Amino acid sequence: MSTSLNQMITELRSTAQVAAGKPVGKVDADSGASFGDALKSAIEQVNAAQQQAQQMSEGFITGSSEANLQDVMIASQKASLSFQQMVQVRNKLVNAYQDIMNMSV
Repeated sequence: MSTSLNQMITELRSTAQVAAGKPVGKVDADSGASFGDALKSAIEQVNAAQQQAQQMSEGFITGSSEANLQDVMIASQKASLSFQQMVQVRNKLVNAYQDIMNMSV
């Protein structure tokens, strides 16, 4: 997940450099993944982490799972942190969009 977020951050920085009129460093066009694909992948990974934490929690509560409390809490915290990270990326995207929209042409 962090590699796709790093890729998104790199693309945002490149876009910001273009908007500021600064020369852009080499962009890895061979990666084959578009910004939308990277964002979709990151969201799917966050969703998977949340679903896994939910399943572990339900299994622990009903006693049908062999997971112990520590595993359930760790999975829950991982899901929470990944969601918080996704929200911060979304906030940065919204701010970048607003900055671009406020630029005079």
